Amino acid sequence: MRGGALLVVCALGPEVWALRGGDWAEAQSGPPVLARTGVGRTRARRVARELLARDGYGALVVAGFGAAVGPGVRPADVIVADAVRDPDGNHYPLDSAKQLARALQSRGLTSHTGLHHTADHVVRGAERRALNSRGALAVDMEAAAVLAVRAELRPHLPAAVLRVVVDTPDHELIRPGTLPAGVRAWRTLRAAVPALIAWHRQAAVALETQPSTLPQEAS
Repeated sequence: MRGGALLVVCALGPEVWALRGGDWAEAQSGPPVLARTGVGRTRARRVARELLARDGYGALVVAGFGAAVGPGVRPADVIVADAVRDPDGNHYPLDSAKQLARALQSRGLTSHTGLHHTADHVVRGAERRALNSRGALAVDMEAAAVLAVRAELRPHLPAAVLRVVVDTPDHELIRPGTLPAGVRAWRTLRAAVPALIAWHRQAAVALETQPSTLPQEAS
């Protein structure tokens, strides 16, 4: 089904709360479907499978808080994925990054584009530096699992991944400055809603211009 509602998948309740309070008045095809998966690839895979088994979505976004693994990124910046990989070597490219990053920047939010790595545990210290040396800009624990289900069940569904940075290599979660950074990140995630709406609208237009994949009857 083309032109359906935006499905937004988050790991945590506060992420859903931040997004739910945003201004969705101009949302394509009505209010979004906001879903919480819980933390980790196993939970994310299970919930994504339940959601994507249903038809009717116009696009998919994995959104929430995350950690930067490289330099030049500050708390409350947004990192948009141009690809996501997992520890098993799977790689999920995304062609949505440039459009979404532009939409964020046009609304005054600082965004970066790069590879996201989905890990099975909280990544700190030297492991962050190692991931950055292998090209990653951000790390999370769910995105690759959601994209794996999408590749299986809805491969043509437009998708995007973004993480609002809570901590960086210089300001990790265990440090006292994390709480103010978390508040800024929460506000940034809510402020990103108009950019998500704009990207969803562009994705819907692009999807409508694609040739139908349904078989044609012989004349």
